[in-house]
Amino acid sequence: MGNIHFIGGEKGGVGKSMTSRLLAQYLIDAGTSFIGLDSDQSHGTFSRFYSEYASPLVVDDYDSLDQLVLLAQENPDYDLIIDLAAQTSARLGKWIEESDSLSLFQEIGSQVYLWHVLDDGADSVNLLNGILNRYPQEFIKFVVVSNLGRGECFDHFEQSSTYKKAKDRDATFMTLTKLQPQLAARLDFNNTSFWAAANNSDVMNIIERSRVRTWLKNNYQQFDKLIG
Repeated sequence: MGNIHFIGGEKGGVGKSMTSRLLAQYLIDAGTSFIGLDSDQSHGTFSRFYSEYASPLVVDDYDSLDQLVLLAQENPDYDLIIDLAAQTSARLGKWIEESDSLSLFQEIGSQVYLWHVLDDGADSVNLLNGILNRYPQEFIKFVVVSNLGRGECFDHFEQSSTYKKAKDRDATFMTLTKLQPQLAARLDFNNTSFWAAANNSDVMNIIERSRVRTWLKNNYQQFDKLIG
């Protein structure tokens, strides 16, 4: 059965869409069918890069959120990737609680993954603590992503009570390695997929393509352990 991936972090600029795009490319390369949902109505980064896979999701609209359950039920062999915009966790949480949707996903046979992408600031850690307190462990697998593209030192997090709480909740920890800023900027300005960056000579030169492939490989190895 398919997996449900909520890619969040609550803060803007921590790398939620980057993580969603990377996971999408991983599933494409693995031959796994998926449906993408983009809840950022103002920027829509995920759908900008993977428009053939992603469609809008309105977190303020229960009818729109209800489609997550229906999509999972109607497409049992597909994963869902939901790129959550900043400051959407309260609205999503209200829908989950009022609809008992975690139980519904379990009934369908879908495993729910809740990804929390961190920068190295205290706000990210505090927001993770709130997420851990809100959701029951029995229905969710937590994935905590330390994004080296948005921070260099995560020692404070790893020494915090929130880290211990996440570990006690059997969370999986991943380090998203940093893509060279020049390459990341070029991808952004040209709306280039990771596949094109790694393989298309019209987009990157030979050493740049190799650098992107190495970056993908290093992160894919972590995905293999998480969901492979």
